[in-house]
Amino acid sequence: MRARFRNTWFSPFDPYEVNSNYTEANAWQYSLYTPQDFSGLMDLMGGKESLENHLDELFTAETETSGRHQVDITGLIGQYAHGNEPSHHMAYIYNFVNKPHKTQERVRQILTEQYFNDPDGISGNEDCGQMSAWYIFSSLGFYPVTPGSNQYIIGAPLFDKATIYLENGKTFTILAENNSADNLYVKNVQLNGKAHTTSYLNHESIVNGGTMVFTMTNQPGDWGTKDEDIPVTKIDEHLIIPSPFIVQGDVAFKESTEVVLACAEKDAAIYFRVNENEFELYKSPISITEDSNLVVYSEKNGTKSAEITTRFYKMDPDLSITLGTDYANQYNGGGNDALIDGLRGTRDFRTGAWQGYQDTDLIATLNRGSKKPLNTASINFLVDQRSWIFYPTEVNLYLSENGTDFTLHKTIKIDAETPNDQTEIKTFTFDLSGKPVQYLRITAKNFGDLPEWHLGAPFQGKAWLFADEIELK
Repeated sequence: MRARFRNTWFSPFDPYEVNSNYTEANAWQYSLYTPQDFSGLMDLMGGKESLENHLDELFTAETETSGRHQVDITGLIGQYAHGNEPSHHMAYIYNFVNKPHKTQERVRQILTEQYFNDPDGISGNEDCGQMSAWYIFSSLGFYPVTPGSNQYIIGAPLFDKATIYLENGKTFTILAENNSADNLYVKNVQLNGKAHTTSYLNHESIVNGGTMVFTMTNQPGDWGTKDEDIPVTKIDEHLIIPSPFIVQGDVAFKESTEVVLACAEKDAAIYFRVNENEFELYKSPISITEDSNLVVYSEKNGTKSAEITTRFYKMDPDLSITLGTDYANQYNGGGNDALIDGLRGTRDFRTGAWQGYQDTDLIATLNRGSKKPLNTASINFLVDQRSWIFYPTEVNLYLSENGTDFTLHKTIKIDAETPNDQTEIKTFTFDLSGKPVQYLRITAKNFGDLPEWHLGAPFQGKAWLFADEIELK
């Protein structure tokens, strides 16, 4: 589950990274968040075996995450995060691939390892009762994987006996025979005295009342493994066609760029137009040599995707930039040339155009290729203090004759500590009055430790510095 950025894939991609492409999770966790269409997910992955392998890898992956620290991502088993809702259905997906015994193993592990009889006995934020609801459902032996469905996916009971007292006056009792820490596998199930072979339970069976009996054993069996006995969720009406994406091609380029397109939908036709030209069928790479808008869509069996517009910018071919400090990958702005690529960030730092530095100064050295008159040099910074993004405390411009020895031209001081509840973009401009310049260096001093009045101060929070376009005129 990888984000698109300017209709290319977000890069470099790290499935462990927590960033603004996902809400309180990472690619590992959202790659399995399709409870309404597991059949579609299987098709994209290549079948049941591929989905099963991905589940196995999820639960056995490294438990560390990268990128932004997210307090909600807790209770990790591999990259399964039981402390946060996006993961809560995942152990039950094994039922959809004919492997209910793996559901039984993981659910029992979570019930016994992630919950304790202590004041802090849950592994995540209770969030209106969801952590406890998962425990209650799962300990009864089933869980509502797909919201809005009338099906519950069966795991295995934790207790020997449990009774649900229904509002209609009836009761539904769950019994687990031979239940123990070792006997965690379901051998067979009976519902009101009849064999229940499906690994799911309909809501009507509960509200009608009755008794459900699980016979437990210490070895995986064949209960619930037949194709006719597994749950299925699928969407087969009003199917969308995904838009094409850019496989190859630089959104910001110096001379020209060759754009290669593809589509995740097999056999879909791809159409494109450059600027105001007519749409045409894509057959070979598209050559772009000037500032342009590339508009693309795909079509299959009369169904058309959304149109996606990507802006291409031609950079000064003589201008190059060298960064003296490392930006955060999650806020890379598009890579090493982000500060001179012509693409400007907006007030929303999550849109991806800003280059972010946490607790790190910005050092950018520019080479114009030759000595040329320069009137002004400017750089933009973002402030969004609620998101820990502060203006730099100072911005400096240095000049050099040889690209090695730099002399300070001017310093701009900023009162960055003053509380500001607005999101703003400020441009800092240096006047050079037509001075011939080839090499220049812009540095910006990160605010550092968050001020005492900031909500992040008790957590020893460090400020972010968000820079965007350096413009030379």
